[in-house]
Amino acid sequence: MPLIEFTLADGSPYIEINQLLKATGVCDSGGAGKMLVAEGYVSVGGVVETRKTAKIRGGQIVTCGDVRIVVRAAENAGDA
Repeated sequence: MPLIEFTLADGSPYIEINQLLKATGVCDSGGAGKMLVAEGYVSVGGVVETRKTAKIRGGQIVTCGDVRIVVRAAENAGDA
C-alpha cells in the first residue's frame, strides 16, 4: 500500500478531502475527488467518508483504493 505524507499549508487548520486527493496526485481534479468520495472509494480513519468536502485535519489518515495519506499539521500551525 503506497503511503503519502501530506503537510497542511502554514496557517491552515484543514484541507477539504476532494482537494487533498487532488494535491496528493490521487486524482487529477477536485471534481474527480468528489466523484471518488461519492462512489464510496474514500475512507477517513477506516470509516467510509460520504461528505465530498469533508474537512481533513492533521493527524487523520485518508485511504483511497490502495493509497494511504497521512495528514500532518503545519509545524507552526499553532503559532498564529
